[in-house]
Amino acid sequence: MPITYSKSCARLIDIVTVEDAEELLQWVQQHPKGKIDLAACVHLHAAVLQVLMAARLPLAAWPDDAELSIWLQHSLNN
Repeated sequence: MPITYSKSCARLIDIVTVEDAEELLQWVQQHPKGKIDLAACVHLHAAVLQVLMAARLPLAAWPDDAELSIWLQHSLNN
């Protein structure tokens, strides 16, 4: 499963696809004080990035993958 959810955190794992974006959006709307953990994420679809950009939730962890981490930091910190 590319995303695991708890009451306080959504953990994106491996490859997160367009099919996961709507479920992530629903979780974000239901947990406006939640956090996002990207440590295990190696790729995410642009639709998922759009959800993250719109939600502006705090991140529990950036991706372990250095290139993805840099790219997402530039995308999400602006």
